Amino acid sequence: MENYKTQSPIPGSPVVPQTFDGSKEIRFQCRKGIACWNACCSNIDISLTPYDILRLKRRFEMGSGEFLQKYTVPYEMEQNSIAGVKLRPVANGTACQFMTAEGCSVYEDRPTACRYYPVALLSMRKQDEYTDRDSYALVKEEHCLGHNEPRQITINAYRKEQGVEEYDELARGWRQLILKKKSSGPSVGKPSKRSLELFFMACYDLDRFRTFVASEGFCELYDLPAEEMQKILSDDTELMLFGFRFLKQVLYGENTIPLKADAAEQRQKHYQEKVQRLEREAAEKRAAEQDGMYEI
Repeated sequence: MENYKTQSPIPGSPVVPQTFDGSKEIRFQCRKGIACWNACCSNIDISLTPYDILRLKRRFEMGSGEFLQKYTVPYEMEQNSIAGVKLRPVANGTACQFMTAEGCSVYEDRPTACRYYPVALLSMRKQDEYTDRDSYALVKEEHCLGHNEPRQITINAYRKEQGVEEYDELARGWRQLILKKKSSGPSVGKPSKRSLELFFMACYDLDRFRTFVASEGFCELYDLPAEEMQKILSDDTELMLFGFRFLKQVLYGENTIPLKADAAEQRQKHYQEKVQRLEREAAEKRAAEQDGMYEI
């Protein structure tokens, strides 16, 4: 079993600075009647995955734009970087909008973070690896009495019990996108406004992304079989997964969506022109700097 310590990046953080694999046994149970019932839902900071949003907007029979506006707030994952989405608490408060005296009113479709608690999922990728790997940490907050309950369970068994395996699998492509951005570091530079907009739309605003994929401009550029296009446009989950593929292609050059021949030719031409322009600008800048060195 993997079991290694790390330094907590935030002093006083409730995340125990030790990570484990899924075979780690923890002591925990949350149940109605426990003295801390609803305490964790009274002061929320819950980030949502694209699949969380898909499940909740489907539950409320809402469009993705309406759901995002009513129930969420965007935030920057890092400065000048891609956006995440968090649950919006009640007006003028910190409690979850879905909390009731009986517990969670959307329990069957509760977000990934709620399902995992008190376990934290950590997705990592080593520099020489092509796939991400998961490890886990334990969250211990003073208000939570679930850690005192007399029940032992492995993290893997807890994940299965909480129905989180499906959520993890369907959010894997999104987590890989985030890992790619973080591992690329500042060398890639600040993402363009267009890139940020595409990321937000494809990940979180599925109904707007569907309109984008069905547009004439998209169909003129990408060469998707009619059957695959129909599947993507008629199924939210398939559309979401396609969105991850699309972002990996346009942001990181992982080409899995075929371009139409004429469009590919035109795009290559534009790319070469862009490279030549950047090289020319770099040469002009070097020349200007050299001239400056000899000025008295």
